[in-house]
Amino acid sequence: MAKYTKSFQGNYNHFLKYIENEIIQGSMSATIEDRHQSVINNVQCTILVFERYSYIGGNRVSMNVTILGYQDYIELIAITAGGSQATFFKVNTWGEEAFLDKIIDPVEEYIKKNKRR
Repeated sequence: MAKYTKSFQGNYNHFLKYIENEIIQGSMSATIEDRHQSVINNVQCTILVFERYSYIGGNRVSMNVTILGYQDYIELIAITAGGSQATFFKVNTWGEEAFLDKIIDPVEEYIKKNKRR
């Protein structure tokens, strides 16, 4: 398992479309397996489950991305899992870490661009 969290300012709907596109375009085998969206007391929440084939690990890896938005604040939590080939303990997490990199770089780029405005 690998995890990345980030809090930043931005437009929730714009960021959601941006990050979906970046992950799908950034990996040849990435797909959105499922999604759930809800709004509670003006707090938006989207949960996305991505999956892709890991050439490094020789297996499939999933990434759960939760995005919370309130006014112009965004909280992102991304957790990958499924990259190990061992039965009882984790042998490697290369595939999980490589998949997580597909969200880290675009998020950091989005934050940099947003600060310039």
